[in-house]
Formats: sequence, structure tokens, C-alpha cells
Amino acid sequence: MADISLPSGGSAAAKRTAAVAASDAMIAARLERLPMTGYQRLIFSIIATAWFFDSIDLGSLTFLLGSIRTEFGLTTAQAGFLSSMSFVGMFLGAALSGMLADKIGRKAVFQVSMIFWGLGSLWCYYSADAQTLGYARLLLGFGMGMEFPVALAIVSEFLPATKRGRYLAILEGFWPIGFIAAGLLSLFFLSHFTWREMFLAQAVPAVFLLVVRIFVPESPRWLADQGRIEDADRVMSAIEANVLARLPAGSTLPEPQPLPAVARGERRFSFLELWTGAYARRTVMIWLVWFFALLGFYGLTTWLGALLQEAGYTSTKSVEYIVLIALAGVPGFIASAILIDKWGRKPTCALMLLGSAAAAFMYGHAPNFALLITFGLIMQFFLFGMWSVLYAYTPELYPTRARATGAGCASAVGRIGSLIGPALIGVVLPTLGHGGVFALGAGSFVVAALAVLILGVETKGKRLEDISA
Repeated sequence: MADISLPSGGSAAAKRTAAVAASDAMIAARLERLPMTGYQRLIFSIIATAWFFDSIDLGSLTFLLGSIRTEFGLTTAQAGFLSSMSFVGMFLGAALSGMLADKIGRKAVFQVSMIFWGLGSLWCYYSADAQTLGYARLLLGFGMGMEFPVALAIVSEFLPATKRGRYLAILEGFWPIGFIAAGLLSLFFLSHFTWREMFLAQAVPAVFLLVVRIFVPESPRWLADQGRIEDADRVMSAIEANVLARLPAGSTLPEPQPLPAVARGERRFSFLELWTGAYARRTVMIWLVWFFALLGFYGLTTWLGALLQEAGYTSTKSVEYIVLIALAGVPGFIASAILIDKWGRKPTCALMLLGSAAAAFMYGHAPNFALLITFGLIMQFFLFGMWSVLYAYTPELYPTRARATGAGCASAVGRIGSLIGPALIGVVLPTLGHGGVFALGAGSFVVAALAVLILGVETKGKRLEDISA
């Protein structure tokens, strides 16, 4: 195994800092040289499955809002604020979980997040009025907000640079699949039961946390970064053994190529570090992108079902149409998964945002049903492609000691846009009409695209340690 020497002189603290930096570099080198096998794909599949369940919870309100609004007799403004409660919770969950994951570990926080969204779904089922449902959606959103940044950190830290972008984009692809599943489940439950039974069914997958607990190890990159060198080596050795067991008999792992040990002072991370040096520009960029992208996305998609019902379609028919146009999200995330490693994160992100803007504007001004469906398909293609790039790009911008914090804070800022979007649409819809609503969403996507084009950095094909050095 390659050797990384430590300085012979200096204080004990300096030697320990150098030892931790050397351990970081060696763990990263050992991870980067591993071939992709069924073991890494197993870990990825577990995280992606939890992400899928979470996406069903998040997407379901798009299909259920019309029925909820009818049962409780809500105005457009009240329905908009009810929709926003999930995003208030997501804001709080994302902001807290990122910092916790950088402090106590990825695995523990990921499991706790699943408990919260499971309990939130169960509470939605028992909600007797709109106010109680709003509190339940707040708890549900808190759990969902906790999960997203931690899942990104886990996947990005387990995979080598050559595979990281594609797999992160595929991970986000489970969102459109979850969205479509939410639509199909809603169609079933609204046809045979009520929106309440839908939430009850969504609480069951929370037991999946047991699978995470058994099969997903703690991130060795995080352990090494925390100075827990022996734990990092133990977990890393287990990962290597699992990878080797899935290779042909007699295979050996290549020697890790030494990486430069990045010198750092104190290992503690401060929120203020997001605003120092090269990270300040990245933070401004990614916060702007998340805020305006999510304001536009959730402002539009949360209301799609209710807007169709307002136009005269039944609840089940509106769900059918939304599921139909959501199908275009699948090729959208596949296109992003290919482009981000071939073309780059920055241009792909800008393309998807500008495509979303153009399609959303045309959707809002479609003169007939055929064009409405056509522009809806195009809009969903770019929207879900946008999500794939955004989730692949964000965790690459920060170092291991701050990766979950950076991703969590960006996600939290995005959730501010998420909660403003549906509430804003509910208030302005009576004045601006459908065309004005979608023009507002299109403008948000344009601002996000300009932020990434002007301030963004390219991270394609780079090791995490090189990006954060």
C-alpha cells in the first residue's frame, strides 16, 4: 500500500493534523481505485430506494391537493399555504441534518430522517382538519428535508470520480419515478378510498430504515476526516473485502495511487467557512440556483392537479394527465446522467433550466389541449433533468468536513423558495391567471440559469479532494 509520510518535526497537534490529512488522502485513494461492483451498486440501490419512497411522499400532494381542498373547503390562498407547510419542514430538516451529518455521521442522521417522515405520513392520515394536516405536513417535510442532503453526501463519498456524476444523476432520477408512482397510487386510492388512505400507505416504507442500518456502512471519508483513523481503516477494509468478493476468483485490487494530503488547521467546521475563499462564490451561486429553481418548480407542480380541476377536469382525470406528462421526466434524467459526465455539470444545468423556462411559458399559454400535453411533456423533461444536475453538482462544491452542511444549507435555501412558490401562486392566481403563473415560474428558471452560467465552476471528472483542495 502506498505510503504518505508525516513531518518529523513540529508540535504534537501539528503531527496529529498531518496524520489526519494523510489518512484522508489514503482513504480517498483506496476508494478511488475500486472498480464498480455489485457491492457499491447495492449501497446505491438502498439509498435510491429510500429516496424513491421519500419522493412519493413529496409528490403525492400534487395529486391530492384538489381533493383535500374540496373536503376542507379551502380557498386558493389557504391551499397554497397548506402546500407550503411541507417546505417549511424541509427547510428546517435540511438546515439541521447537514450540520448533524457532518458532526455525528451520515448513517445515523439518514435513519432518523426516515422515522420523521414515516410519523408525518401517519399523522396526515389522522388529521381531522386543515390546521392539523398542516402540522403533519410540517413533520413530514422535516423528515424529507433531513434525508436529501445526507443521501447526496453518502453516494458522492462512496463512488469514484469517474462514476460519481452519473450515479448522482440516476439517484435523482428516482424522483420522477417516485412522482409517477405517487400519481398512480393516487389514482388508485382516489378511485377506491380517499386521500387519507394514501398517506397511511406512505407511512409503511419507513421500516426500510432497518435495511439501511444493516447494509449501509458509515462513510470512510467522513470517519477519516473526523480523525477516527482506525474506524476509517476498518470500514474501508470491509468495503475492499466486499468488492474483492464480487470480482472473478484470483483477482486483486490495484494499488491506491497516493493523493496529496490537503493541509488544514482545525478540523472543526464553521458555517462561516461557506463564505470564505473559493467557497463564497460557490455558495452564492448554488444558493441562488436552489432558491429560484425550487420556487419555480414547486410553485408550478404543486398546483398542476388543482389547476386542471379548476379548468373543469375531474380529480382522477387530472391525475391521469399529470402522470402522462411526468413520464417525460424519465428520459429527462437519463439525458442529464449522460450529459453531466460528457458535457459537464455547468452547461447541462444551464440547458435544463433554460429549457424548463421556455417550456413552462409555452405550457401556460397553450391554446388547446394537444399543445398543453405537448408542452407539458417537454417541461417535465427539462425539469427532471434540472433536478438530476442540481443534486449531482451541489455536494461536489464542498470538502468532506462540510459536504453535508453545504448541501443541506443550499437545500434549505431552496426550501424557502419551495414554500414561497405554492403560497405565492395561490395568492396571485386570481389576478394573473394561468398564463401569468407559468410566466412567473419561467422567470425563476432564467434567474437560476444566469447564476450558474456567471458564477458556477466545473467539477466534471475531478476527485472530491481535488475540488475542495
